[in-house]
Amino acid sequence: MTILTLPLLWSQGRVNMPEVSAETVFDVLHDTEYRKKWDLNVIETHEIARLSDNADVGYYSWKCPKPLKNRDVVTLRSWRVLDKSYVILNFSVKHQKYPPRKDLVRAVSLLAGYLVQPTGPSSCCLTYLAQVDPKGSLPKWVVNKASQYLAPKLMKKMYKACLKYPSWKQQHDAGKKPWLHPEQSLLPTMPLSELSLQHASSLENIDESGLMEAKEEKGDISGSEN
Repeated sequence: MTILTLPLLWSQGRVNMPEVSAETVFDVLHDTEYRKKWDLNVIETHEIARLSDNADVGYYSWKCPKPLKNRDVVTLRSWRVLDKSYVILNFSVKHQKYPPRKDLVRAVSLLAGYLVQPTGPSSCCLTYLAQVDPKGSLPKWVVNKASQYLAPKLMKKMYKACLKYPSWKQQHDAGKKPWLHPEQSLLPTMPLSELSLQHASSLENIDESGLMEAKEEKGDISGSEN
């Protein structure tokens, strides 16, 4: 079994989304309450504080397929509306009130981003990229499988969620979109100086090398939907 010292998950791609507007995709990427409905792997997700009208810091934890440990991240997210296109970027930061937990492995988002561009009045194209250090000591086959399958799988799930979002939103604070209307935000504000960049090297590597050989031969990590 080959173990990577610093396993990095790298994924990028482009997804055409017919019958979904660019604004709807942008909304779904922001709406943490809706994510709890469609993302079956989410354990906990919420915004922590607001940095500016188009930047916040948030927390996200998710289930990993057994026997891997579940993961979490704290990220700084910024976004911009450019004409009719939308850009979102995030990366990991340290927050004093959200230190690594003993029951989770703190992953590191080195860089993640989305570009949503309209291709018609009710269609769009989503371009995404992500470079993540999941930490832990993961077998090479796990990293390779995750990089190959998990992001495309998540995009397919998100597309289905986008199709259902307008009707869901009509029943759940239809006019509330603080990512588009910052005056609606109820988050506390915090200065950027209270955050620092989360370096992967500063986090402990949890040993997960004890995966069963049968699991490796099967090469199945399909238990994760995220």
